[in-house]
Amino acid sequence: MSQQEDDLRSLAKIMDFLRAISIVLVVTNLYFFTRVETVDINEFYMVADKILNNFNSECGLFANTFNSKLFAMLLLALSCFGTKGVKDEAITWRHIIIVGAVGIVVFLFNSWLLPIGYRYIYIITTILGYIGMLMSGIWISRMLKNNMMDDRFNDENESFMQETR
Repeated sequence: MSQQEDDLRSLAKIMDFLRAISIVLVVTNLYFFTRVETVDINEFYMVADKILNNFNSECGLFANTFNSKLFAMLLLALSCFGTKGVKDEAITWRHIIIVGAVGIVVFLFNSWLLPIGYRYIYIITTILGYIGMLMSGIWISRMLKNNMMDDRFNDENESFMQETR
């Protein structure tokens, strides 16, 4: 096994870890702002509330819905641009921009649903917006990686004469 393969595996693990942290931030955002209780264990909620309130008091991560979502979006962007995907001919820049813009708008600007009592719609729109951003990020990384690999050996931009014999 070569050093380059080890480096690529390590990079993939780091990108997966960043994506996992981003997903955890989205889930904690949903829990902190909607307080939807799914498990009937009071000890879990006491510990989770204590941890999240400490995060909020120390760094203001949950001061409003925008802060934690913006940090999750940053980690998602870093994880998408660090990965390399397989080229799909059906993907165009127009599809990427539409899905990404809709995902960002639905993900970031749905906090008005909470004060009027639509907690479950807030959860659904947050998840759908995150999935839209994830899809567009993966598509962007595929398009950029494949466009860079068209001239792999730099045949078009050679700056010195090659030996002909």
